[in-house]
Amino acid sequence: MTRENLFNWALALALLAVPLWANAMDEPFIITLATKVAILALAGVGLNIALGIGGLVSLGHAAFFGIGGYAMGILAAHAQNYEPLMQVPFLIEGTNQMPVIWLVATVASALVALVIGTLSLRTSGVYFIMITLAFGQMLYYFAISWSAYGGEDGLSIWVRNEFPGLNTLDPIQFFMIAYVILCLVLVFSARLGRSPFGLALAAARQTEERVMTVGLTPFHLRLVAFVISGAITGLAGALYADLNRFVSPTMLSWHTSGEIMVFVIIGGVGRLFGPVVGAAVYILLEHLLGGISEYWQIFLGLLLLLMVLFARGGLIGALTGREVVHD
Repeated sequence: MTRENLFNWALALALLAVPLWANAMDEPFIITLATKVAILALAGVGLNIALGIGGLVSLGHAAFFGIGGYAMGILAAHAQNYEPLMQVPFLIEGTNQMPVIWLVATVASALVALVIGTLSLRTSGVYFIMITLAFGQMLYYFAISWSAYGGEDGLSIWVRNEFPGLNTLDPIQFFMIAYVILCLVLVFSARLGRSPFGLALAAARQTEERVMTVGLTPFHLRLVAFVISGAITGLAGALYADLNRFVSPTMLSWHTSGEIMVFVIIGGVGRLFGPVVGAAVYILLEHLLGGISEYWQIFLGLLLLLMVLFARGGLIGALTGREVVHD
């Protein structure tokens, strides 16, 4: 077992142990922080599939994060108000069941990712970055003007949604839901990276011509990766909105896209647990320095600068001594 694998296992156990300890000490706030880390890490894992394996630098992933959040908010709001979403041509009602909400959020995000990816992937480089940013901002301003669901003020949910057999209002039980989902997606991401599809996607990132000579189309490989990435990020958005019991256009803004990318860069682009490390560092800095100064993100910027200049493998690469992930 490599040093990086040992580090990953230790990190997974630490992320589980901290909230369990906090639960024993009756510290629900720490459990909430750990839950936030798990959910934001999940969003980072989604981006890391597109960025780390496919080399797709997207500044529009907040669009999928926000779509997942609004899917949760809309379904839950209609369920709590006993109002159907639509009655014609057939009846569609809201729901407060998490599995159904997750399915809707994932499918909706995947469909939007399919549309955005089909158009954006016809470009490359800085043009791809800018067109994904443009799509994200279009959805952001649409949400601001969507007065039926709160507009700029956002949409509040009175009670957290339900999961069969669990009390989701209990912080430790909601954390376990987010943690298990994160672990499952990490396993999926690891297997995806080693699969023939993942290897072909990585090859397309390095040398398109060689991929095309064996009969594969880089565009299709990247589109599938982009859709999978968007679906996972949308699932994270639904969980995040459920955690806060609130969804707003902020979830769709380019600042959110930038934060998700920062998670990946700090932890290590292309590394399985890179987003987990990045999200943990971000939340820790926000918690420890946010009370000292409202400009705490200056320190985050300094850390990011150091990572880019001196640790191209991210914190995981610096700690495990491995800079190169893909040969």
